[in-house]
Amino acid sequence: MRIGELAKRADVSRDTIRFYERHGLIRSDVDPKADNSYRIYAEDAVLTLEVIRDAQAAGLSIAEITVFMGQFMAQDGETHDAQQFLEDRITEVTTRITASTRFLDMLRQTKAALARAPQDGLREMSKAKPDTGKKGQGSDT
Repeated sequence: MRIGELAKRADVSRDTIRFYERHGLIRSDVDPKADNSYRIYAEDAVLTLEVIRDAQAAGLSIAEITVFMGQFMAQDGETHDAQQFLEDRITEVTTRITASTRFLDMLRQTKAALARAPQDGLREMSKAKPDTGKKGQGSDT
């Protein structure tokens, strides 16, 4: 498939695809059927782009994703310890999930407190309302 179709199917821009290609995250070949230099991408490029998007959402950098994809494609197994790399990424993502969950709980608690605050505040104001009687104002004549 050509870049336009890949971009549409993966819901990313053409520039994003070119960026990932420059970083070696996806590959293309010259279309042998075309008389120009149009590039074609394999069907699995859509899945690769989804993996890249998920990895970025989990907080991995492009450099880390490049190492991960190299490990995943078994192209870079000798230069890095794949098990340790994956274990480190699992630990990082787990830590981020824990922190995000804690922050989400705080947001929910704050929202609930704000939803109660106006009613609680009105009750407190009612209890502390000063006496509005007319004593001492000289209007009893």
